[in-house]
This record gives sequence, C-alpha cells and structure tokens, in this order.
Amino acid sequence: MNNLTLRQLTYFEALAHEGHFGRAAERCSISQPALSVQIKDLEESLGFALFERGPRHVRLTALGEAFAKRAGEILRAVADMSDWAETARGGRIERLRLGVIPTIAPYLLPRFISDVTQTYPDIDLHVRETVTPRLIAELLEGRLDAAIVALPTDEPALSEMPLFTEEMVLVRPEKDAGAPLIPPDALDEMRLLLLEEGHCFRDQAMSFCNISPARPRDGLDGSSLSTLVQMVGAGIGVTLIPDMAVGVETRSAPVCITRFDQPAPTRTVGLVWRKSNPMAATLRQIGDIVQDAAQP
Repeated sequence: MNNLTLRQLTYFEALAHEGHFGRAAERCSISQPALSVQIKDLEESLGFALFERGPRHVRLTALGEAFAKRAGEILRAVADMSDWAETARGGRIERLRLGVIPTIAPYLLPRFISDVTQTYPDIDLHVRETVTPRLIAELLEGRLDAAIVALPTDEPALSEMPLFTEEMVLVRPEKDAGAPLIPPDALDEMRLLLLEEGHCFRDQAMSFCNISPARPRDGLDGSSLSTLVQMVGAGIGVTLIPDMAVGVETRSAPVCITRFDQPAPTRTVGLVWRKSNPMAATLRQIGDIVQDAAQP
C-alpha cells in the first residue's frame, strides 16, 4: 500500500461530511475532477471502496465509516500538533479559527474583533458563523480552534469558559406597548415566531414557553432574528430575542420590547474548545477579551 497523505485524508473527510463531490471540492478550494482523482487514488491505495456513488450524492460504505473515525483522529492530532508548535514558539497565536452562532455573531463580533487584533497584531483570524451542532462537529474534527456558543454544550471532549449571561426579551407590535405582559405559556397562542430548527435559541425559547418540540406549530420559522422582528413589526405575531440584539434589530421596526418578571429567561454564552488543544491558556485570554467587550 502506498503511503497515505494528509491531503488525501483532508479531502476524504470533506467528502464524507458533505456527501457531494461538488460541495466537497468547493470546501477544499480545488476542482471537482482533482478531488475525484485523489479519492480514487486513496481507495486504490487502501484496496477497498470508501464511498457508494449515487447520481446525486455519495455515502460512506461500512469500511468508509470505520476509516472516517481513524482519519478524524489523525487530522485532529495534526491540528493539535500545529497548535502546540505555535505555543512552543513563545505562546504567540498566529491563527485563530473561531466559530460563532448566528444569534451572537452580528451583535458581539464588532465589539471584540478589534481588541483581539490589537492584542495579537500578527493573528490570522478566520470567523465561521453557523448553528451550534455544526460548530461542535467542526471543533471536534479539528477544523475550528474555538467557538462562542450558548452553554452548556454537554460535550465531554470540550472545555467551556462562561463569558456572560443575558436575558431574553419579548418583542411585540408597537401598538401593544403598555399592554399587560403575556404569560410565557400563552405566547404560542399569540403566534410565537421562532428561528428555524438547528438554532439553539429556538430550543431555549420553546423550553421557556413550555412548548414541546414534537408539537405541531402554526407559526413562522425564520432564518434570522432580523426576519422575526420585521415580521412582528408587520403584525404577524410575537417573538423572543436575546438582550444583546435589541439595539440592532428594533431600531428599524415598529415594535416594542417587554422584559419578563424575575426570574426572567436567560442564556449563558461561553467560549468552548477541545480539551486536547494546547492553546488553552491563550484561548482563555481571548475569552477574557470577549468577556470585557460584552459588558454593557
């Protein structure tokens, strides 16, 4: 068997994750034919098929599933070795791949990005905005160094650093300003607008309102808080948003904000990273920067 290469393992992991040659090639910034050749060479070197090819997608074979686990372990170890080398050079951080969930990114990133780059002027910062399950998966795969998410993650392989806690607030049409506060368990009757599935903030809002995830809902699922707030302004329903989003999302919509009686619904935001990451001390320093920037 010819020696396997890290490039082949990287391409394999991308195809296993995407299930599509075109998307995997785009993710790896190469052409689709080049990716196909690399995967074919890898399979020939191993002596067995890693993927079942279909007209619209590909899926892992049984041996491919087993190979994926081992490949992931190798790629994570290589990523950690690279981080260790950076740390060994004096604790300098030259690259940071940071994930942030969509209900935090637009409101928190502008507050701390400049502070991070001033503290680490040579840093090559890459920001990835997507939902929590994808961020956690990419952290565990070694494709991200850290992520800012709602805690807890319940992932034993990750270290968690709480940064701050913030309240959820109720957004209603402007005409309802001064109206009595709606009990949480009655919000769904007012046509509660929620983010689409996959967003942890959706799950938090449903939990606060005692709404079962399996219960059919006659509402609107939006892809962003901005969409939900604009729909409330149009009189379609009500929604919940995190406190940090109020200033940005309500300035151009005819809505009013109502705060809940104590104990109000809250979420804890934190920084997470792999426990095996040797950059933990530096990541905690970055967490301190984010924490300071998040103060009102």
